[in-house]
Parts: sequence; structure tokens; C-alpha cells
Amino acid sequence: MKNIVFFDLETQKSADEVGGWGNIRDMRMSVGVTYSTARGGYHVYGEEEVQPLMDELVRADLVVGFNTVRFDYEVLTGYSPFFDPAQVRSLDMLIELKKQLPHRLSLDAVATATLGIEKTSEGLQAIQWFRQGRLLEIAEYCCFDVKITRLVYEYGRANGRLYYRNRFGEKGAVPVEW
Repeated sequence: MKNIVFFDLETQKSADEVGGWGNIRDMRMSVGVTYSTARGGYHVYGEEEVQPLMDELVRADLVVGFNTVRFDYEVLTGYSPFFDPAQVRSLDMLIELKKQLPHRLSLDAVATATLGIEKTSEGLQAIQWFRQGRLLEIAEYCCFDVKITRLVYEYGRANGRLYYRNRFGEKGAVPVEW
């Protein structure tokens, strides 16, 4: 059986706090979450467990995420010079959608239009929770994002398309092949 790992992480710092988006590696992970089809469940990783998280990603048959290549993997490279995102077999749904559309979509925009499911919070809230020591709230939020990612992927795989709303609120469809 193929082990597909769905993945997301939250950070300790914002882009503004580290000098901009060119310094993603300095944002540091607060919580990372995976859902493994082989395991049939979720795993929550704290910052002290970043190496086992990277090991799980490298061992997976496929890692599915949303903006994982540009963002999440870049955060992880700040922890180890030996973590090479090129060694991770990845499907970044944002990259695939950008191939079809002239504008960038958020996971929330796709999930809402495709599944009628909205995210429970956003990344800046997770940073505030981190400062307050509220790691359980971050883990719950991140688990929900991983679940949304999995459901969007599964819908796209089963139906060959996803939906989104453009900036005018009009619903559009985008073909996907995964």
C-alpha cells in the first residue's frame, strides 16, 4: 500500500519578524502535523521532534500539502543542512493550481468552494497562540488544516477538478490530475 502523507506546519514567527519572506528558514516551527495513509492517523510534532518529522516526509511515497515546497519545507531546512526537499516526493497543490490559473489561491478559497468547509483560523493566530504557550490550540488548528488538505486532494483525485471563488465571488472550476 502506498503511504501518502498529508502535511502542514505552523511557525513561531511571522515574515515581518524575520526580515521578510526571503528568511522563511528563520521562522521556526511551532507544531507540525502529518496524516499518514499507512498509519491511518495523525501525528503531531513539536519543535523538539523536527528530525523525526523530516524523516517521515523523506520516507513517504508521496507528501501532499498546500504551499509546502515554498514555505513548509523552507522552514524545515532551517533545522538541518541535511534536509533536502528535492528528496521528498511531493505534490504541492498550490503549485499544481498555479499551472492552471493566472492567480494564486488559498487553501481556504479552494476548500470553501469545493467542499463547503472553512479553515478554523489562520497562521498569524497560531503565532499568537505560540507566544501564549497554547500549543494544543495550534495542534488542533494544524490537524484541521491537514484534514482539509486531505479532503481537497481526495476530491480532486476522484473528480478531476476543484472549485474556487475568484475575487468577485464567482465560482470557477480548475482541472487537476493527481
